[in-house]
Amino acid sequence: MILINLKFTVKPELADQWMDAVAKYTADVRSEEGNMFFEWYQPVEGEKNEYFLLEGFTDEGAKAHVESPHFQEGIDAMKPLLAKTPQIISEQISADGFGPMGEIQIDE
Repeated sequence: MILINLKFTVKPELADQWMDAVAKYTADVRSEEGNMFFEWYQPVEGEKNEYFLLEGFTDEGAKAHVESPHFQEGIDAMKPLLAKTPQIISEQISADGFGPMGEIQIDE
């Protein structure tokens, strides 16, 4: 699995437009065959113009993702709203997705 964490810093005056600007891209990526998850977050504390993206792809899906037509369309939609270059952590990991946390177990 390829696990990707991205941090986007949006121009403060455009921060409320971010989710609308990335809505089509988000839907397109979530419909990709190799996409496992694609989730946007904002910090509870800190800057309201920061958005974090947590992505998971199958090994094959990650390559197809960056080669898809909507990948460039998504970049083109994001770029005018950004205050600085996004920061990324991208790693291939042995997990196949989320699993239960060992330190907290809840009987369901």
